[in-house]
This record gives sequence, C-alpha cells and structure tokens, in this order.
Amino acid sequence: MEKNNKIRKYIKGYLFILPNFIGFFVFMALPIIMGLVISFTDYNGFSQFNFVGLKNYIDMFHDEYFTVSLKNNLVYTLVTVPGTIVFALLLAVGVNKGIKGSSLFKTMFFLPNISSMVAVGIVWAMIFNPTQGPLNQVLMALGVANPPQWLSATKTALGSVMVVAIWKQAGYYMIIILAGLQSIPSQLYEAASIDGANSVEKFFKITLPMLSPTMFMVTILSIINSFQVFDLVNIMTQGGPGRSTNVLVYRIYQEGFQKLQFGYASAMAYFLFIIIMVITLIQFRGQKKWVNYM
Repeated sequence: MEKNNKIRKYIKGYLFILPNFIGFFVFMALPIIMGLVISFTDYNGFSQFNFVGLKNYIDMFHDEYFTVSLKNNLVYTLVTVPGTIVFALLLAVGVNKGIKGSSLFKTMFFLPNISSMVAVGIVWAMIFNPTQGPLNQVLMALGVANPPQWLSATKTALGSVMVVAIWKQAGYYMIIILAGLQSIPSQLYEAASIDGANSVEKFFKITLPMLSPTMFMVTILSIINSFQVFDLVNIMTQGGPGRSTNVLVYRIYQEGFQKLQFGYASAMAYFLFIIIMVITLIQFRGQKKWVNYM
C-alpha cells in the first residue's frame, strides 16, 4: 500500500512538470537537434536538402567574411567584457558607499538596461551622426575642426558600438555586484580598520576576494552576451561600414535569413556554441585559483 502511494506521488509530480517538459522539448530541444542536423546539409528553407557532411564547417574557415566577423567579435569581447565589469564595479562600489543621491544614481544607470534596444540603438545612432549629431556639434563648438566620423568610419564604428554596449549593460551587472558587496560581513572591515588598513587595502584584500564568486558569474554572463551581440549592430551599423562591425551572430543572420543558406548558418551557429562552451569550461576549471568560496 505504501509503495503504491509513493508511485502515485511520483506520477502526480511528473504530471505537474510535464507541460514544462513538453514546452522545453518542442521549443528548445527539438530546434537544437534539428539545427545540428541541418548544419550537415545544404538546406535553403525550401527545396529538399542533401547531406554534405563537414563541408559547411570546412567552408567557414575559407570564408574571409566569416574570419573578419570572428575577429571583430573577439575584439568586441576583449574590450566590452572588462570595460563593462570595471564600470559596473565602480558604480556598485559608489552606490554601496551610500553617496548622496545613490538611489537616483542607481536608477539612472539601471534604466538603460530595461530600455528597448531598438530605442537605444536609434538614439545613439543620432548622437553619433557625423554631421548633425550633438556629439560632433559639441566637439566642433570646442574647436575640433575634423571630429571623428564615428559610425561612418571603419576605424571608429566598432568602438562606437562598444561604448554603447558598455553603457547599456553596466547597470545590470552593477545590481548583481551590489548584491555581492552587501553580503560581505561588516566585521571584516572593522577588523581591518583596527589593524590599520586603509581603504585601498580593504578593497584589494577584503572586497575583491569576497566578491570573487559574484565576479565569476558576472564574467561568464558578460562573455556569453558579448558573443551573442546582434541587435546593436543591426540597428546602428548593419555590419558596416564595410565589414568593420560585422560579428558572428549578425553573420549567421545574413547567411540564414538574407541568403537563405540555413545549413551554412547552422554550422556557424554551432561553431559559436563551441566557442562559448570552451571558454566557459576554461573559466570553471580556472575558478579554483581565484574564486574564494566561504
């Protein structure tokens, strides 16, 4: 009798989570599996597709456009990830210190994160307009005869996009880091003060080590987000001028939804998945050396 009751409980439990499993299978697992299968074919969305083996994966590394997109994405990641983390950390420390107007300050920097990416991209594209944008208008008023062309020049376009990305994302990570800061026991700082430690020593000897689990999570999230950037590029530059701001996800979009080369696009998508997975695994292996779990 007791065994039958346990079986009924198990059945009821699985029935409760069954809708979630069905949704996961239909909208997540099945598309992932189908995407992997399609990456080994020449499927274009309409005609019957043929199995081509590893051809799509081999063609990637002979595709100059893909190589440029990969390099741009690596540069984007190497700049925006540390830039966002440092900016967010400084903001969180400032708010945590209880500076005057910290609540307003916190709201101001978190607001861009909940704003529409389309609106953000359009507004910043107007700010960076080389002829009528307010940024260049101010620079010319200050005596700069030939201000940068920002989104219209290959040398400055990617940097301009990265500035916007850092500005938009920093508020979100600020909140996460602020939660980590507020979980650090105040007794540690009191003991350090008794030992004569100054603010800088407290920051590097107490704050950063105690904050390392939070910083580890923030680093992983920001790296994954940096390899998934699409909306800002699509709205502000559409991969241009030339190929200067074309990144991996935008390149996948071009091949899949503009050229209808879904097989090739799926192969690039799985290559991107491998990059993110490898970087994440390396971080998890390396966390033992610098992450301090109490």
